[in-house]
Amino acid sequence: MAQWDSGQYLKFEAQRTQPAMDLARRIPLEAPADVLDVGCGPGNSSRVLAERFPKARICGLDSSPEMIATAREKQPDLEFRLCDAGRELSSLGRRFDVVFSNACIQWIPGHEALVANMLGLLRPGGVLAVQTPMNYHEPIHRIIGELVASEEWKTAFPRPRIFHNLTPGRYFDLLAAIAADFTLWETTYYHVLGSHADILEWYRGTGLRPYLAVLTEAQQKRFEAAVYERVVAAYPPQANGAIIFRFPRFFFLATPRAGTA
Repeated sequence: MAQWDSGQYLKFEAQRTQPAMDLARRIPLEAPADVLDVGCGPGNSSRVLAERFPKARICGLDSSPEMIATAREKQPDLEFRLCDAGRELSSLGRRFDVVFSNACIQWIPGHEALVANMLGLLRPGGVLAVQTPMNYHEPIHRIIGELVASEEWKTAFPRPRIFHNLTPGRYFDLLAAIAADFTLWETTYYHVLGSHADILEWYRGTGLRPYLAVLTEAQQKRFEAAVYERVVAAYPPQANGAIIFRFPRFFFLATPRAGTA
């Protein structure tokens, strides 16, 4: 997998952090002692949790050494550990009052096992809080998918990115089977960007990253130019020149069944 670039990711830190803030506010606990941030990235979501729960011990996990290094540099008062959440959660040897994950699980396969494992890290009365992008029907997502599958580009991507999210209905069925209680909701954010180029900058830090990583520099320029041309057509500017960048995100809160935490 291509390395994560924390600097690129943080170019839109305020917009990327807002869903974490909204999710943290919905956690119905006042004073949890231990909070785990799964997929903490460069630590912005972990800081949100530290501000929401100032007396809690916060531990952030991420599989990217570069992201963990940035998190430790920017948030030296919090704990961060290198950990592959898809394989190593059971190795933590700890239980938590909150297990939190903001915009991470879409990169991890096997959500039936993953969600069960995250619930299993909770103490009795604990809360699992998750946000994952659900923007598959938005123009930028369709544009990239169509280009990757096109005759011009499909040979450059022998292993197109697999999206691991389940549908909302499947998350409902999963949580109904393994959780004591749960809540699902979706929010569409209308991010205001200054230009069409900003959309490419946003996606260089996430959705474009695995594709650009396997291209030569010349191919990257051609591929980005093709994406940009379609983005300009798909996102008409507002009267003041701003670009509305819609971004739907799916959330859930869940509590473990008695005897499973």
